[in-house]
Amino acid sequence: MAAFFKAANAKIRSNPTLSYFCSTHFWGPASNFGIPVAAVMDARKSPELISGQMTFALCIYSATFMRYALAVTPANYLLFACHFINEGSQLSQGYRYLNWYYWGGKEKAGVQGAIEGAKAKAAEVSDKVKEVATK
Repeated sequence: MAAFFKAANAKIRSNPTLSYFCSTHFWGPASNFGIPVAAVMDARKSPELISGQMTFALCIYSATFMRYALAVTPANYLLFACHFINEGSQLSQGYRYLNWYYWGGKEKAGVQGAIEGAKAKAAEVSDKVKEVATK
């Protein structure tokens, strides 16, 4: 049985493409891509849900590992791409967080919500007036 695994490993390692797909150089970044995918998907959610501390931590984490991905030999460009996408996503989330809590985004959204509500109510009243006038 050990001979079988030894032969299979030798076969895998002799093919550069197969060797890459069976290495941590591929599976580490591939499994790590869940973080930037989640960050991109979260861009559609309300800024109230963003954690400023976690966003800051993920910015530092991604910047650190972008550097690490290029420092290892051979350079891991897939890991770099993963953290580059995550860095951009986290910076975007950080901007949304700062805008919401510190730069007046919450107040603007409240005013905008009130305006939309008033427009809807005015449209309702207008429809009722038209209905009564046609009778």
